[in-house]
This record gives sequence, C-alpha cells and structure tokens, in this order.
Amino acid sequence: MAGRRRRRGAGRAVLAFLTAFGALTGVALAGAAPAGAVQKSVRVAPGVTYEEFDIKAAKGVTHAHVLRVDLGNPRVRVDLLYPGAVGARGQVSAMADSQGAVAGVNGDFFNITETQHPGVEATGASVGPAIAAGRTLKAAVPNGQRFGPALPPGTTTEDVFGVGTDGRARLDRLTLKGSVSTADAQLPLGGLNQYALPVGSVGAFTSEWGSVSRVRATCGTDTDRAAPCSTDTYEVTVRHGRVVSAADAPGTGPIAAGTTVLVGREAGAQQLRKFSTGESVEVEHGLVAARDGVAYRLAVGGYPVLSGGQPLPGLDDTTSAVRTAVGIAGRGRRVLLLALDGAAAYRSGLTIAEVAGTLRKLGAEDAFSLDGGGSSTLVARKPGARTVSVRNHPSGGTERPVPNGIGVFSR
Repeated sequence: MAGRRRRRGAGRAVLAFLTAFGALTGVALAGAAPAGAVQKSVRVAPGVTYEEFDIKAAKGVTHAHVLRVDLGNPRVRVDLLYPGAVGARGQVSAMADSQGAVAGVNGDFFNITETQHPGVEATGASVGPAIAAGRTLKAAVPNGQRFGPALPPGTTTEDVFGVGTDGRARLDRLTLKGSVSTADAQLPLGGLNQYALPVGSVGAFTSEWGSVSRVRATCGTDTDRAAPCSTDTYEVTVRHGRVVSAADAPGTGPIAAGTTVLVGREAGAQQLRKFSTGESVEVEHGLVAARDGVAYRLAVGGYPVLSGGQPLPGLDDTTSAVRTAVGIAGRGRRVLLLALDGAAAYRSGLTIAEVAGTLRKLGAEDAFSLDGGGSSTLVARKPGARTVSVRNHPSGGTERPVPNGIGVFSR
C-alpha cells in the first residue's frame, strides 16, 4: 500500500514539474486530466513508457499522449511500420501487431485524394523518403506535389526523421541519386516509387511499390499538385536487366522481383521511346544523406520544427489542429513520440509552433512534425497484453489507414 502511494506521488510530481516548466515557456502542461486518465508514467515494455497529460494552449486545453523510448537500452529499437507496399495503407494498430511492435504512432503525410484528377486513383503513398529495416522503399516527391500544411521556410520533402545503424536518432535530408544506363545513353533518375515524378523525368518503380496504378506519377507539376496529368507519357518494363515490354501509358498491377518499371513524362517519355525490346538497361538508385553518411535503418518523411533546442524560424503560430510529432533527446539516444487527442473536448489542438515548444519542454533537442488530423494515432500495449491498444481518440472516430508509422520494438 505504501509503495502504491509513493508511485502515485511520483506521478503527481512529474505532472507538477511539467506544469511549472510549461508555464515558464508559454504553453502550460496542465496537471488536470479527465476522469480515468493516466497521470503518471506507465511502463509499456523495457525501455518504453507511456504518459498522458493536458496542455493549456492558445485555442484551449488539448490532451497529449507521449511515448518515451530509450534507444540506449539494448533491448529497444524503432523501425518503420508499413503495410508491405509503398502504395498501400493500413491502421497503425494492425501494422504494429503484424510486425510485433509494442507501441507506435502514425507517420508521413500521403496521397490521400485525387479530386483534382477525376478518374485517377489515389495511391496512398507517402510524401517523403522511406527506409524500413535498412531497405530503401522510396524517395521524395517534388515540394509542390506534397499533401499537408505548408512547409516551414528552408525545409523540403526530402527532410526525414531517421535512426541510423549506430542506434542514434537524428534529423537529416535524403536525396535520390540514380541513373538509367544503356549502351547509348545515361539518363538521370528522377524518382523512386513516388506518386509524383518531376516534370520531364524518368522514375523507377519496383516490387516495393505494390499493385496500385502508376498513372498518378505523371499528374501535376513540380509547383502545382492540381495541374492536369501529362499527355506525353511512356512506360518501359525491364526484367533482369533487359527491356521486355513498353506502353504509351503507365500501367497497374504488381511488379515482380527482379523487375523495374520505368515511367517517363514529357522529355523523359521521349527518351524512353528510344529503348527497344531486348536492349540491356542498368538502373541504379540510392538515397544520399546530407549529414555524416551513417546508413539508416529507419527513415520517415515529415518536416523539422525544432533544431538544436530552437524552434525553426517561420513556424505557423495561428492554425491549431490535432498533431503527431517526434522529438529527439539525449544526443539521439532518447525519442519522444507525441500524438494529440482527437476527442471533441480537445480537438482545438496545437499550432506547429506550440508543438515545437511542447517537445522542447519535454526535453527534446530536435523535433519533427508528422501527419496529423484524422491520421493522428498513438498505440501501445497495456500491461500483460500481446497486442496494442489505441491510446488517443482519432478525430475521425476510428483509426484512419495510413501509409506508414514509427514502430517501437522491445524484447
């Protein structure tokens, strides 16, 4: 009984500290929580804890759910949650359970709708680069083709939150470098498993893409997502290094292992028309990091909001919404996964500037915004459970299928 009282007291002390610290920096982390809410840190698994608390923000009180992840613990790792293909979506809880994660949050913004292009299938693919278990899945779409709020000044769709093979989390920028080579020419590669290709480019689609149509890749422009689809397209299928077929329009259906489908638009299409059946073609691609060259085990897109303990200049401080974000502390050895509650009482949410401030108050040195709104989902196992539970209330009433997420694994 005495031990239980001490634990309750520790929980109240944590909340009192958060409240006081928040009041000093503008966004108050309030100790008051709804009836039945957890008011102390709860162990999910070795090196992983969960907590929730209220935040008094500019537009009203919102409710935060936080996972604290100790990457310094040898039993803990984080990796990408995804449904097995780039052009597909799944619920965070289902992806976590299928991959054996003990907790997680939703990830990148994604191609959710195609109302501007009637008859074109939305791919469900994410905006930014993605790496899972050290394997490159995709590169970033052009800035003008992204979904989500406007990017802060100086950021791009190539920005990622990642964890390297050294076990440390960091923010970085991953740029696609690749080429398509024949005996007569070498073309730069403009895309890899992307729902939008740069104007005039050639993009590669592999078995990682899935079976969804590739038509969307030739719609819009580098600066206008709603621009019409290109009327000058061409597709070439390369199997085991040789051209086996070609078509005037991008196709659909699964891509076999050992096969690459090259999709060209405008100038890229004109180059691909020069290829002939049986011709030898070499396709090379990789993601190049802007930082110290450490290989990544996990990378997911979004955009940075906090760097070196300071909010990025120009962060939006007027539009409040339900948000998901990730913070980095302890020089990359600790990760904070934050998701706001979408219940009606808390739906006013936070501005992006408030998200940066909140994660800084929680100890983050760097922070990164992920998809929010109806996508915001945080899951974690309850004591003794073998599957995760959704801990926040998604604002749509149920979990929205998303393209990826950040999964937490503990053994």
